[in-house]
Amino acid sequence: MARRIDVTGTAGARLAAWEYADPPKPRGDAPAPGILLLHGLTGRASHWAAAARRLSGRHRAVALDQRGHGRSDKPAGGPFTPETFVADAAAAVEQLDLGPAVLIGHSTGALTAWQLAAERPELVRALIVCDMRAAPPGAASQRVWEAWLRAWPMPFATLADVRKWFGEDDPWAERPNPARGDFYAEVMAERADGWRPVFSRRQMLRIRESIVHEAHWDELARVRCPALVVRGPDGDLGRAEAQEMVRVLPGGRYAEVPDAGHLLHYDRPDAWYAAIAPFLDEVTETAPEPGPEPEPDPEPGV
Repeated sequence: MARRIDVTGTAGARLAAWEYADPPKPRGDAPAPGILLLHGLTGRASHWAAAARRLSGRHRAVALDQRGHGRSDKPAGGPFTPETFVADAAAAVEQLDLGPAVLIGHSTGALTAWQLAAERPELVRALIVCDMRAAPPGAASQRVWEAWLRAWPMPFATLADVRKWFGEDDPWAERPNPARGDFYAEVMAERADGWRPVFSRRQMLRIRESIVHEAHWDELARVRCPALVVRGPDGDLGRAEAQEMVRVLPGGRYAEVPDAGHLLHYDRPDAWYAAIAPFLDEVTETAPEPGPEPEPDPEPGV
């Protein structure tokens, strides 16, 4: 099954949230612990479908199409700021009654997850960060992304062509990877002239531009809930940076998915689940009280 639930995001944007399996029955008076799954840039909720079904044995797992992606609204004028994505994720937790939720984010979805944990601790039980850096990628990486998006040979005649280009022929990929081809086939839709992405490449660049120059160490330091940083040896997040993120996070822990790259949850689903399961079992064993509200800033001169 796949059940869509509409969420109202910032400025009235309609966001599509998805349940891919029935949640388990409540344990006594307590509902199943909530999980919100957040995809990365160019992704969509359905990339979490297999993971959500597996998680739904003991949790209510919901994946969100973030604005600009999947079946959610793609407002021409935005906004596409980090603050907007955080507010949208908070709206999903509140409107779907998931809180305090475990947030599982991949890539830029992980950034949104830890920013929400820092800003709204009462909504977040625990955090799983999948292959997202805290250090700024910088202007050079933005130029690489722009060149890569421009190089897509669009429109693709068939989905097989999509899979072949992203899985075998893409010169920006380090090595052939059929799972990568499947990943990008998932974000294509058939148009009159062939297969094109369900998102605007221009909007993807706008979203990335808003985060690519800033470091995020201070936000990590404000996360008070338990947090697991997960990486693959061939991903974007290096071991040294991941371990520094764990050190900065007050409740940080580390896990590695063998033989995985950036798409670790999609490319190596069994190994990814094995890496997160002990942490997830621990943080959802008992339902914690909501986190404290942040202390208000003192009045000037105090």
